[in-house]
Amino acid sequence: MLDGPYAGLAQSLRRMPEDAGAKPKAILMVSAHWEAPAFTVQAHPRPPMIYDYYGFPEHTYHVTYPAPGDPMLAAQVETMIRAAGLPVASDGLRGYDHGVYSPMVVAYPEADMPIVQLSLMAGLEPRIHVELGRVLAPLRREGVLIIGSGLSYHNLRAFGPAAQESSTAFDAWLCASMALPAAERTQALLDWEAAPYARQVHPREEHLLPLMVAVGAAEQDQAALTYHETGFRGGVTVSSFRFGAPGR
Repeated sequence: MLDGPYAGLAQSLRRMPEDAGAKPKAILMVSAHWEAPAFTVQAHPRPPMIYDYYGFPEHTYHVTYPAPGDPMLAAQVETMIRAAGLPVASDGLRGYDHGVYSPMVVAYPEADMPIVQLSLMAGLEPRIHVELGRVLAPLRREGVLIIGSGLSYHNLRAFGPAAQESSTAFDAWLCASMALPAAERTQALLDWEAAPYARQVHPREEHLLPLMVAVGAAEQDQAALTYHETGFRGGVTVSSFRFGAPGR
């Protein structure tokens, strides 16, 4: 599903197990494709597929990723978020959206690792998503890999050459911000609307917020650029990042 025009992205995803080091106990996935009134934790033991897109080739509607859920981890995440005073809920029926299975079918094709999905919070306020990451940070020490699944450029009305100038400028700001010391990096992300072409690149910030959760969860760790492409989908500049040394 991610080869062809997505070959560069697929290559970076295939490196994810090496970047993560020892096989994680489980994955906690924050996807740009789920928003809810409160941070909502997926508690389904065997999540089904949600084909939440349209106009794609027929085979993309038959992708399956039978990774198990993890109700115990889901309950732990819910408890942590509630103890921090943040709004939280649980959903025992929710399946995996394509923000989960599209990257995971490439990165971990065996689908044998439990995955719990966690929603964004409606309103898309950056600060509370950074705070969510801080709440989740202890899970990393327990062997849980926290992944923010979004895209550093997301304007569906302007892909291809029309996005070249805006995406290049925004990506340069993003890469520079990721290289800042911890507190400055966090503040730069909170002030993301001051970045060049911010609202042209992200008319809505749902695809940027998973990065803010990841930054909150790894706030004292350096960021490493794991994927950078200047010709994504015909002219878009995009980047992905890992936090912490490989294996952490």
